[in-house]
Amino acid sequence: MKYAQSSPSLTRGSVLAHMVRLSIPASMGMVFNTLYNLTDIWFAGYLGDDALAGLSIAGSVFFLLLSIGLGIQAGASAMIAPEVGRAGIKGAIKGGTSEIKHWIDNVTGMAIGFSVLSFLLGAFAARPLVVLLGAEPNIEPLAMEYLWVTLAGSIGFTLSFGAAGALMALGDTKSNRNALGIGFFANFALNPLFTFGLGLGVTGIALATVTIKIATALYLLRVLAKRLNIRIRPAFNWPRWQALLKQVLPASFNTLTIVLGGFITVALIGQFGSHHVAGYTVGLRLEQLLLLPALGLNSAVMAIAGQNLGAGNNARVAETYQKSLLIGLAMAVVSIPVMYFLSPLMMGFFTDTDAIKNTGVTYLRIDALAFYAYVVLFQSVAVLQAMRKPMFPMYLGIARQLVIPAIINYVLIVLWDYPMVSMFYTIVIVVMVSSVIAHVYTKREISRLPRAGALE
Repeated sequence: MKYAQSSPSLTRGSVLAHMVRLSIPASMGMVFNTLYNLTDIWFAGYLGDDALAGLSIAGSVFFLLLSIGLGIQAGASAMIAPEVGRAGIKGAIKGGTSEIKHWIDNVTGMAIGFSVLSFLLGAFAARPLVVLLGAEPNIEPLAMEYLWVTLAGSIGFTLSFGAAGALMALGDTKSNRNALGIGFFANFALNPLFTFGLGLGVTGIALATVTIKIATALYLLRVLAKRLNIRIRPAFNWPRWQALLKQVLPASFNTLTIVLGGFITVALIGQFGSHHVAGYTVGLRLEQLLLLPALGLNSAVMAIAGQNLGAGNNARVAETYQKSLLIGLAMAVVSIPVMYFLSPLMMGFFTDTDAIKNTGVTYLRIDALAFYAYVVLFQSVAVLQAMRKPMFPMYLGIARQLVIPAIINYVLIVLWDYPMVSMFYTIVIVVMVSSVIAHVYTKREISRLPRAGALE
């Protein structure tokens, strides 16, 4: 078996050029993914405000239940990228390439296992979580319609995450971009067909999503198999699973804290009414759209740092981190004015209801203050995950996204009866402080790397 390295090696050449080559397709893919989600929200809006609120609540619950498998993309990249770097310096000898295949097989097996676990968790916990998020009796059935279908098709999500992580480790972010782009346009066609043409309503939105995600997973696995000239077979090798879980579970738990933090935020906003939940959710989606270039850069940083750690080019790891922060600063200079001044226009695309629109605009304008802090956090976490040091991001995530905001916001909203807007200022302050801590820690860990020597 020979490793067919069609993408340029990330261990040689300009780090900046590699960042541009990888991050642009990754960012475009994330743009398509976010537009995909916004398309769902848009069509739900045509079904009425109740459907929009139900979809917003169901989306939070779905990703809470799925979050245990969301770290599989980061875990796959963390384990495979160093093997790619090692295979490159060994001249793609059999031992190096067979390791890549073994990891891909076990990532695939783990993705299947996580999808089953997500469905089982959903069978018991979905409805109580929907109610806990503040869904009124007229909204709860709509949220559950969406959840049952998406949970049943969760294997499409987990398999596509794993395959995308493996391709990213190989230096290929274009294939996932292509899949997400085609998925967006397919969703734009299937949503009206299923939702209105077949009269399925919210169920139609969910069915379109599941159909597209399963097709995406099959496409990415096919690309991966052809690129490496291998046959992918799900594997359940416990020693490899243990090593993989050490990367996947902290990354998943970090994602889980994001979802749980959002879950708590939505629950507290729900005290003010479902329309405010919908406004915050749409505003959050729009913010994520503006942050996508930084998240695309995050993917590039993880792949470049991982391959160079495997090849023993540790100086390039430090260079990768430094240049990612400079590129991120340029992104912030462009995005912050858009986030502040154009937020009313952007919110107006999704709703005419003042309560929904005003909440989204307020959130976007306040959280613009923390835009660059998010960038620093993303790149710090990417480098630490590439170094196979995922525990600190997890601990910081628990504090930043869950414990500290939950305590402060509970005191402000429930005990002191502060207005909803105080929660948004809490988010900004916590993110800024966390970004400083993450930056200092990441710089320290990079400085501890030997001048030469591959990651074990």
